[in-house]
Amino acid sequence: MQDNATEVTAAGIARLAGVGRAAVSNWRRRHADFPKPVGGSETSPSFALAEVEGWLREHGKLAEVPLRERVWQQLVGHPEGPVTALKHAGCVLLLIHDRPTRWLEVSAGSDVRLAAMLPEALDQMLTARFGTAAVNASSADRAVAPVHTGRSGKAPASVNTTPRVHTPVEPIVHTPARHIPAAPIVHTPALHAPTGPAVLPSAPLLRGTAELAAELGARQTFEFLLGRHLDANPRQYTLTPADLAGLMADLAGPARTVLDPACGTGALLRAAAPDGPAPRAERADQRLYAQDGAPDLAALTGIRLALHTRAGVRAAAGDTLRADAFPELRADAVLCHPPFNERNWGHDELAYDARWEYGFPARTESELAWVQHALARLRDGGTAVLLMPPAAASRRSGRRVRADLLRRGALRAVVALPVGAAPPYNIPLHLWVLRRPEKAPAQPEVLLADVGRFAGEGRGGPDWRAVRDSVLDAWRDFDRAGRLDDRPGLARSLPVIELLDDDVDLAPARHLPPPAAADGAGRLTDVRERLDETLRLTADLTPGIAPDPTPSATGTAQPAPRWPLTTVGELARGGALVLRTGTNGGHARVPVLTDHDVLAGTAPSGTLPESDEEPVLTEPGDVVVPVLGGGSVARVIDDATAGAALGRNLVLLRPDPAALDPWFLAGFLRGTANNRQASSYASTATRLDVRRLQLPRLPLDAQHRYGARFRALDEFERALRLAGRLGEQLVRGMYDGLTDGTVAPGR
Repeated sequence: MQDNATEVTAAGIARLAGVGRAAVSNWRRRHADFPKPVGGSETSPSFALAEVEGWLREHGKLAEVPLRERVWQQLVGHPEGPVTALKHAGCVLLLIHDRPTRWLEVSAGSDVRLAAMLPEALDQMLTARFGTAAVNASSADRAVAPVHTGRSGKAPASVNTTPRVHTPVEPIVHTPARHIPAAPIVHTPALHAPTGPAVLPSAPLLRGTAELAAELGARQTFEFLLGRHLDANPRQYTLTPADLAGLMADLAGPARTVLDPACGTGALLRAAAPDGPAPRAERADQRLYAQDGAPDLAALTGIRLALHTRAGVRAAAGDTLRADAFPELRADAVLCHPPFNERNWGHDELAYDARWEYGFPARTESELAWVQHALARLRDGGTAVLLMPPAAASRRSGRRVRADLLRRGALRAVVALPVGAAPPYNIPLHLWVLRRPEKAPAQPEVLLADVGRFAGEGRGGPDWRAVRDSVLDAWRDFDRAGRLDDRPGLARSLPVIELLDDDVDLAPARHLPPPAAADGAGRLTDVRERLDETLRLTADLTPGIAPDPTPSATGTAQPAPRWPLTTVGELARGGALVLRTGTNGGHARVPVLTDHDVLAGTAPSGTLPESDEEPVLTEPGDVVVPVLGGGSVARVIDDATAGAALGRNLVLLRPDPAALDPWFLAGFLRGTANNRQASSYASTATRLDVRRLQLPRLPLDAQHRYGARFRALDEFERALRLAGRLGEQLVRGMYDGLTDGTVAPGR
């Protein structure tokens, strides 16, 4: 049943029809029967989805609205907002996943019947899936929480030693009340099974979601909807890249109980509980504990993890440092990507908190508060891995806590990651590996590693395979032996005593030995030879300039020819080319050609959120055009790039070789004037309407002549880029070699 109350914006209509927003504006002006706005504002109106779908089909703009798009538009147009809609859809997907026959029973009949029966079915399923006392650790994970003493050996007089009382509550995700030191913490659910009146407006969305789940599967459907929501609201969420999450989980090692106290969208816990071929019973034995300060994120993460694994899931919403939901938990592993640089983390309220076993963190050291929280929730011998800002390794305000972490053997490794590993992408973040000491080591050492050399170009991200292999190899050797032989420029272990100076500076780059001299000089010689060869090639490829047009009888140059012009939109309608846009999800392990790859001329470097959505795969001869940024760029796909998925903010043009030469097409699309007339401008961005780009109507043999010329220019451009990169590498290497002694100055 279609919900006529679901609204869609002009941008949503453009997405449904596969056109630009300008086309939607033209339809509104030219067609008197175009649906009238039903909401929104004068500058950003919204329309009834059912009316839009009918109009598009009636006018031949769309044969059928794709199911994915219909469900997505129902979600974003939900009267209670997309997050509420996503939670409702997620609960139904979990019901379909766990109890498919129960969903078939509930969904049979009218929407009114569905709204009457669904809440009870969801309540039973959520209770069975998440338990009736989800905030409490299981008996196997609980331990008597010790009263941590100060350096004198006595507990501060003001520390409250009364055990915290936990009230059993109903299912799934729980919001702890604000921490009051002398009172028990009472938890209430952050996500209830929705009531009948709340379900009724969601009924069309839920039926569409179930239909999509029959096509994709329940987990893949939720990943698609959640991924699309995160993609539509990039500034609201700080995501942990999947490659980094996998590395952190591998550093922690296999664990039966895992906690993420700042879980966000659950990437770290998903990495710790992969849905591999392990037996069902083995996965069910694992316990995942999650908490986040945003109730919506905690709820969505609980659903996401429950769909991902058969492990037990306990998720809570609330301020972890002020109101810890799992104070009795002693986990095997803690994984955490905490918020950075928080000033209001509870410094004044938590001055005598028992978790500050290694020293009370300064107001400016919120990250060290998260470090100590992680250690407090570990069993003896358990491992914590935290993503940290590099300043946390060297700020003077944190040196006493760092010193005690080192002295007592809790901090085991600091790893400097490459630039671009995680947001903020312009900073080389650190990984801290900690272990709750079973006993103080006699002569503790700490591993320092720096894998910054594996940074990628631009926004392409680092070489994750090299990062992973280098970090895990160094960590496992160090963890096994308690020390590591020097690996010049990469890793070493240092006795803790050597770091306990006035600064306690743990930045790895300040302690690593330089690369071996042979490596430095030999590598620079190779770079110099490649640069010489590239410069010779660049000189050979330098394009010649054709002579001026033949002078007229008056001696003046003749004007440039005025060809009859056509547009990309007209060529697409006439069948001379096919126009496709990038997707928001795709199969795992498919390399993705990003807009940055096209602009920089580099290999595919991106990834898409996991989904069964069919990606647009490139083929040789395709022309790819970025639509954001204002640059005049078009890239012809070659054999090396073919097979990559088309990323966001890219448009693919697939010309019919019997009608269009791809190099001719790409060359004329790069004209500056052409791009200017086809672009629209906002306050902070420029967007290109590819359908408005123009090119001349020329016979195929003339196109081939232009295409050969454009192809030669492309080769010259790529040679210039390579020469620039090699030149920068040579200059940087010479400076480093001369200053660290690996290159002699000569005479």
